Amino acid sequence: MLISSIFTLYAQGREAGNHAYVIRGEVYVDFEPIYAGHIDEDYPLDITKAGSRALEEASLFFSSMIYGWSFFYEPGEKARRTEENLELEIIAEIKFGDPSLRVTDTEIRDSCFWVWMDFHLDEAQQRRMQMWRSGTVRNAQAIGYAPYYIEEYPGWLGLRKIVLEDAARSAIRAMLRGSERNRPKEASGFISLASFPRYYIDSGRLTVSARFRVQVTEIVPFAAY
Repeated sequence: MLISSIFTLYAQGREAGNHAYVIRGEVYVDFEPIYAGHIDEDYPLDITKAGSRALEEASLFFSSMIYGWSFFYEPGEKARRTEENLELEIIAEIKFGDPSLRVTDTEIRDSCFWVWMDFHLDEAQQRRMQMWRSGTVRNAQAIGYAPYYIEEYPGWLGLRKIVLEDAARSAIRAMLRGSERNRPKEASGFISLASFPRYYIDSGRLTVSARFRVQVTEIVPFAAY
């Protein structure tokens, strides 16, 4: 997307919308991205590329807030020689360029491009957000980490997904430990972002702090096997 298109969205975002419900979030894009021991292929970024990446990332986060993922989780246990495993599957996606996603504010600060965005929900999406706020859904917060080095670099957005999935795994694990007396064999359900996550660098690793909403639909104890 050209930078002119991005600022067209910016102008739209300043107008009064017809939607009754709006969710918001802020992302930042580093102009000189170096993550997991890899220099980004587009290093350094210009304003056009940074703006395009900001929209891609916001699309991911709005998708994760509205639709979320289905999950299958195995806590693992050394005594049984089973490894911890989390499988996430996105339920639906907000496509890049969706007209409901609107830029409302931009700023260049600390060698990064900061962008505030709104997403105007339709009626079906409003119902999904209400579902995520129902009494059967629990809140959880966790931190996720990227590896210090990845041999095959998954790209800037791929790495952000890896870190976010690590935070989701930690959130589900902590929630199960707090609610289940005995470690289950496996659990499944649904998880969504409660708000845009916050990425930062900690000891050289890309790190994220994220708040989730979790609905566990099935827990299988070891005694069942």
